[in-house]
Formats: sequence, C-alpha cells, structure tokens
Amino acid sequence: MDALNQTRVTEFVFLGLTDNWKLKILFFMAFSNIYVLTLWGNILIMVTIVFTEHLHNPMYFFLSNLSFIDICHSSVTVPKMLEGLLLERKTISFDNCIAQLFFLHLFACAEIFLLTIMAYDRYIAICTPLHYTSVMNMRVCIQLVFALWLGGTVHSLVQTFLTIRLPYCGPNVIDSYFCDMPPVIKLACTDTYLTGMLMVSNSGTISLTCFLALVTSYVVILVSLRKQSAEGRWKALSTCSAHFIVVALFFGPCIFIYTRPDTSFSLDKVVSVFYTVVTPLLNPLIYSLRNEEIKSAIKHLRQRRVFFS
Repeated sequence: MDALNQTRVTEFVFLGLTDNWKLKILFFMAFSNIYVLTLWGNILIMVTIVFTEHLHNPMYFFLSNLSFIDICHSSVTVPKMLEGLLLERKTISFDNCIAQLFFLHLFACAEIFLLTIMAYDRYIAICTPLHYTSVMNMRVCIQLVFALWLGGTVHSLVQTFLTIRLPYCGPNVIDSYFCDMPPVIKLACTDTYLTGMLMVSNSGTISLTCFLALVTSYVVILVSLRKQSAEGRWKALSTCSAHFIVVALFFGPCIFIYTRPDTSFSLDKVVSVFYTVVTPLLNPLIYSLRNEEIKSAIKHLRQRRVFFS
C-alpha cells in the first residue's frame, strides 16, 4: 500500500518503433493493413463456423475462440501503436498503461491455454477416436474454455499486482510501443530483481510448460499415426501441422521474452511486433488456406450471400 502511495508518475512516454518519419509512414501503412486483415480474417472464420452446422464440433468451437482471442489480443496493442506512428510525442496515462498490461497478459495467457487445449483435442481425436465424442462433448468444451479464461485472469491479475506494487517516482520513458511488464518495471524507483524473477516464474513457466506439453502431445500423435491408413494419416498430419505452425509462431516469441529476467528491449520490440501484430493475421491464413472444410464452408456461405449482398 505504501508503494502505491509513493506513485508520482501520471503518464508514460513510448519511444516507439523508430524516429525515422519515412519508416513511420511505411510501418503505419503496413501495420494498418495487417490489422484490418486480422479483424476481417478472424471475423470471417467466426462467422463461417457459426453459420455452418457441420462445423459445430469441438475442433472448430476452439478455432472460433482462437479467432476471438486473436482479435482481442491484436486490438490491445495495435491501435495505440498506429496512433504513435502518427504522433511526435507518444504518451499513455498510468492507469491506461496498467489496463493495457492487464489485457495483454489476459489474452496472451488465454491463447496459450487454448492452444494447449486444442492439442489435447487433437490427441483424443487421433489416438482414442472411439472415445472422442464422450470425452470431448460440448459441455466439456465449454468448461475448458471457462477454465482457460479463469486461468488467464488469475495470471494477469498476478502480473498486474507485481507491477503496480512498485513505486514509480522518476523516469517515465518506455523503450517500447506498448506497456508490458519487463520495460515498465525497469522504471520503478527500487530494485526489481525479485519482481523480474517472479515474472519469469509466472509468465515464463506457463509458456515453457505449455509448449513442452504441446510438443509431447504431437510426438505421441506422430507415433500413433503409424497405425492409421494413408488417408487418415494425411488428414491428421494436415490438421496437426497447421496447428503446430501456429503454436511455434506464438510460443517462440513468448518464451523468448518472458524467460529472461534481463532483456534487450530493442530486440524485444522486433519480436513483440511479430507476436502482437503478425501472428494474429497468420492464424486465419494458416487455418483457412490449409483447411478444406473451412474453404468449402466459406464458398458455400458466399453462394448463400451471407457475406455479400
């Protein structure tokens, strides 16, 4: 409580991605287009799944939730980044910074848990297909989604508490384009080594543990595919490879950023752009381009003029 009373900083100033105006305009055009495509692509997947009855199964239920999380995750950072690219002085209030940090970790952690659940879903479907409908019924799916949001909320509250308990009484320049725990706690007027280690033990452990669980599940799946027919093996490999690409693209940057207590923010900014801006766009592209059911459903809905009048 004393630390909170010592807080004097009322706003933070972002250094942003670059000071070069030509690069700023280039980045603004590129990232604004990526953001629009991210929103459009993920909404397209959600609408397609909702309006296509034969896609009402656990795999696509989780996929629609992934699209929703990608929209939210991208929207936490990208609009503020785009605004910063057009302004000379990029600021954010202390309260808004903490809110951004909270929602960033909420949606990132929710996505980590969801990708882990999706791997478990594929494990059950491929390794124990006869028990799939009884194990992964809709009630279980809803409970798993509720659990991932609960887990993400608890994780985010812990990260937020670790950040706001520190006194901020002087420096207010953040070497980034959004508020995240590593660059923010560096501005605290006290030793942050213990807080940094707690961050690693929280975010880093979650990212690394879930990633290892995912890799293990895919190894088991690959081993079990030897017993499948050629057609079944190809279908399973197609689905799992798309999922694993998404996993690698998302977990790689998270593990890189949150498993190191001392960070290089210049390098972290490049990595952060990838997982906050690019990955939410790649998810719908990977799933739609590699999934014949999704492509067929989109084509059918276009013929029904669900998307276009």
